[in-house]
Amino acid sequence: MDSLSERRKAIFYLAITAVLWSTSGLFVKILNWQPIAILSGRSLFASIVFLFYLRRLPTRFNRWQLLAAAAFILTQFLFITSTKLTTAANAIFLQYTAPIYVIPLAYWFLREKPSRTDFLAMFIIFLGLTLFFADKLSTDGLYGNLLAILSGITSAVMIVSFRAQKDGNPAESNLIAFLVTATFGFPFILQETWTVTDWSILAFLGIFQIGLAFIFFTKGIKHIPALEANLIGTLEPVLNPIWVFLFYGERMGVFALVGGLVVLGGVVLSAVGSARMAKESEAHP
Repeated sequence: MDSLSERRKAIFYLAITAVLWSTSGLFVKILNWQPIAILSGRSLFASIVFLFYLRRLPTRFNRWQLLAAAAFILTQFLFITSTKLTTAANAIFLQYTAPIYVIPLAYWFLREKPSRTDFLAMFIIFLGLTLFFADKLSTDGLYGNLLAILSGITSAVMIVSFRAQKDGNPAESNLIAFLVTATFGFPFILQETWTVTDWSILAFLGIFQIGLAFIFFTKGIKHIPALEANLIGTLEPVLNPIWVFLFYGERMGVFALVGGLVVLGGVVLSAVGSARMAKESEAHP
């Protein structure tokens, strides 16, 4: 069982991850590129970061490693695309319905059992989800919201797949994903107009927002249950729309704002319950 100090360090790593992740909405909005080109350009820089970090290429593969890489690619593509089609706030809050799917997946595959608090949190999250669709959404906004929900599902698969590699090196899944997206998406980069600003944004996204962030994430996920790891990241949906509002001027609709706060309340409730169970488990091994 992980020591309390390891858990605290893991929580710190995951909190840093959430802060870095939260900057994505702003820069994706600013960058006037296709989603695949953004994903590929960001992955190009991130793959360099991970090559320096791991100092090798993966030579052995297993199902969890490849599933994590595939789910990571899908999650990033769906999130970037949804951010282009709906508000950054909607995209990030709807992605954070992921705990709904993490609970059954973590139980089925990792034997990490949910508590009553988790089920209550799931109900609250569903309530918040319905409020999103009570807002006045355009057709494009609706498509973006649906893609954001799908990104929540793939995010749950990704988190459980990373957690399943707690005795290995989950960072290798990231490197695989970065190399695949950078390679196959490169033709889309060639179709874009290049500026110094564009490449500066891509460098920041690749090196800090996704590269260093996922190094912290893969270090933290080894010591924290899948559901709790997902919920510690709720700092991301709080900060993401704030950055977009402050530097891009994009406002949230009233129902979307209320729905987002309800969703956030649900995931925070689940995080508190998960942390309490962990402390009780350490006190009574």
